Amino acid sequence: MPESSTNSFGAPVPVFRVKDVDASIAYYLNALGFELRWRANEGFACIAREECSIFLTDDNQSQPRMWVWIGVQDIRALHNQYVASGAKIRNPPNNFLWALEMQIEDLDGNVLRIGSDPEEDKPLGVWRDADGVRWRHLGNQKYERVD
Repeated sequence: MPESSTNSFGAPVPVFRVKDVDASIAYYLNALGFELRWRANEGFACIAREECSIFLTDDNQSQPRMWVWIGVQDIRALHNQYVASGAKIRNPPNNFLWALEMQIEDLDGNVLRIGSDPEEDKPLGVWRDADGVRWRHLGNQKYERVD
């Protein structure tokens, strides 16, 4: 690949399939602190919070139950905001090698993995997979199922 590429990539924008675009917009605005950036029609909208944008559509443009990872500065403060707003917290902040991370779910099961810097010298936490199964992170890419 040539070193002098004329293209630069922008931030990706995930496309979340939802059943009800109006209800999803309301949830993202009221519970998650996003704003409506624009709406193309009744079935397609863009919501955003700072530099993070997400497309919401009731059309067949994505798979159900998509996931996205979002980095923030202070996950514990955001968690407190989301507890107060009634957001659906799928997994509270847990410490991992890659981040101090929580999982938030929208009305249709799409998951926002949101994290900040990991807490050094703290134990590793419990992670929830797509099926809702909880796994304890043991380090060295090893996990154990938590019942």
